[in-house]
Amino acid sequence: MKQTLWRHYRQLKQAGLTDTQKRLMLRELRHRGRHDLPEPGAGTAIIDSLYAWTDFALLQNLGKPGGSYVTRIRSLDELLERDRQREQDGFPRKIRVGRMIRPGRGGEDKVVVVPTTVEEKLLHDMNPSPTGEGSSGGSGEGDEGELIGEQPVRQQGEGSDGQAGQGSGGQHELESNAYDLGRILTEQFELPNLKDKGKKRSLTRTTYDLTDRNRGFGQILDKKATLRRILQTNIGLDRLPEVGEIDTTEFLISPDDKVYRILSEEKDYESQAVVFFVRDYSGSMGGKATEVVCTQHVLIYSWLLYQYQRQVETRFILHDTEAKEVEDFYTYYNSRVAGGTEVASAYKLVNEIVETEGLARDYNIYVFHGTDGDDWDTTGEKTVPELKRMLRYASRVGITIAEHTYTDTGNTEVDKYLRKSGLLKDAENLLRKDTLSETSDESRIIEGIRKLISE
Repeated sequence: MKQTLWRHYRQLKQAGLTDTQKRLMLRELRHRGRHDLPEPGAGTAIIDSLYAWTDFALLQNLGKPGGSYVTRIRSLDELLERDRQREQDGFPRKIRVGRMIRPGRGGEDKVVVVPTTVEEKLLHDMNPSPTGEGSSGGSGEGDEGELIGEQPVRQQGEGSDGQAGQGSGGQHELESNAYDLGRILTEQFELPNLKDKGKKRSLTRTTYDLTDRNRGFGQILDKKATLRRILQTNIGLDRLPEVGEIDTTEFLISPDDKVYRILSEEKDYESQAVVFFVRDYSGSMGGKATEVVCTQHVLIYSWLLYQYQRQVETRFILHDTEAKEVEDFYTYYNSRVAGGTEVASAYKLVNEIVETEGLARDYNIYVFHGTDGDDWDTTGEKTVPELKRMLRYASRVGITIAEHTYTDTGNTEVDKYLRKSGLLKDAENLLRKDTLSETSDESRIIEGIRKLISE
């Protein structure tokens, strides 16, 4: 494999390469990484239950609070709403929701959010004076407790005299919680150019749910429906007492009053869309560029799971100078970097899969590709024709370029030959590109998703 790459490099060198291109290619050739997976369980903390510990029990060794936990159960929506109200009242937010845990193997691709709270330290003075400038007691005119000034709890801007700022916009803090993020993505985004290609009933999958109701017997008692029937029966018999004198033990209950939910066979449909996730895992992708691409793809993947569930199939492609399809998101997400870079190999493999399996006839096809922009095909001679071939059937192709800090903005090989091809303008409705830095934060990554997916 190495000998083939060196021979390919010498051919490109004879054809003419810039010093930057030589340096990047030699860096990949001399990279000693391998395309293997980390040891099972490496870096993963395992606990019996998410709700098994509290701050009081873990940090202060206090016993469990008395009373029933059921009486204190609140949904995450209610807790977040209370937290937003705290902020409106002038207090800092308490609830933070942790990042999504990496998907597992064997189809166990579940998005898990971990809500936590952080109690601030008890500081009497949140803005202490520098050392040597403070004093132990006050001095000057005025009595103890006398109001000497007022200041709003939260500043309104950068303007003077407590007025709203008149300058340019500032950087706003992003609430990095996966729950709100999933809801925002679901409300604001949907797969672009999604066409109804005829939902077909699945011949291999059948689902069952407790949706049908039956009176007299069944699997699960529907308490609300049963209580409603009991009340109707007793009202009809004129046995309903005054509101303050109700004794439920005195109600007459007919066998037909009991309403049960029973299992029923539900229709299950085949997928309407196929999404290809394509990731560059060549040697040049080592470091933060891989983290940016994987973070963006796990957000898109989680959104697809949340919104479309089984109506979307996912396929995973990895590439260096050669491309291969992997079976699950775990392998796609965790495979380490090594080797050279040829983007055309990945696009060619996607095209072959779509054409061989006849996917374009029955499915909407979406492709999301993440790379650092390096490509041994410096002119796009191989890549651009494969991309044009892909655009004939794809509903959307989104390319994310996570540039290294040592690279001039918008000056990578992929950036240059995409601009030269004119496809970004000619096929604007089908092809989107987002170029960002490998040091981009989560807000910038989400903005990139908006560029790739929006109409």
